[in-house]
Amino acid sequence: MQLRVGFDLQFSCPKPTELIMMLSLHPSQGSRLLSNDALTVSPALPVRSYIDSFGNRAHRLTAPAGPIRFQSDFLVQGDDSPDVLPVDAVQHPIADLPDDVLIFLLASRYCEVEKLSPMAWQQFGALPDGWPRVQAILDFVHGHIRFDYNCARGDRSAHDALTDGEGVCRDFAHLSVALCRAMHIPARYVTGWLGDIRWPRVPGPMDFSGWTQVWLGGRWWDVDARHVTPRHGRVLMAVGRDAADVAISTAFGAATVTRFHVISDEVDPPAEWLGSNHETVPFAA
Repeated sequence: MQLRVGFDLQFSCPKPTELIMMLSLHPSQGSRLLSNDALTVSPALPVRSYIDSFGNRAHRLTAPAGPIRFQSDFLVQGDDSPDVLPVDAVQHPIADLPDDVLIFLLASRYCEVEKLSPMAWQQFGALPDGWPRVQAILDFVHGHIRFDYNCARGDRSAHDALTDGEGVCRDFAHLSVALCRAMHIPARYVTGWLGDIRWPRVPGPMDFSGWTQVWLGGRWWDVDARHVTPRHGRVLMAVGRDAADVAISTAFGAATVTRFHVISDEVDPPAEWLGSNHETVPFAA
């Protein structure tokens, strides 16, 4: 499977504003690239790329007053199989976890582990550890949050999502992450592309997606409480403790979104998109 992913985002700043943009394919996914994933910025500006403390690629720049546009459009190799679930993977004792995994047991800005821990142990404490407990958490979250784009809130936490009973993909992910951490299962927040690939199309514009990864059996696994059925076509952008670590844009000042267009599609046949020279196709104005 070959996937076309990208975006066309535009912001307007009333005055020069420092921005951090996290819009690149995750460095661990480089072997999947089939075309150039360069970020195009209009107007042309100096942009500095760096790797953050979670291994994500980010970009720093000073946006001028007025409009600024970010574009990318590229091809990656996808898996022909849907998500593989860790049904036989063991849950490690905390003492055996790698040092760099321990942080994903701790509370974070949007994942209040201490606040949710009593409920989590009451709800899931009698279940076998490992995948049965993770599966029960995903089913619980799926059954307790109603997906609705109109209910999106940038400040909603995991506890808020449980109380509100509604939200978007980031809310499903935050509550899953917090409940897994409460049960001593390392969990992290993931953002990336996930279109309706080999799945009935959902009406409405595409968006970036948020889901969860859990550490079982010595590795990270993709799991998703919004889509409890395994899906095709996940493309990883960034990982972190929660959405605050992987925001696609962080503005140190006012920056209003004026255009938001995301692409995530299976390409069939690939040659129709790539052409003979594998150059990136520009977005229409």
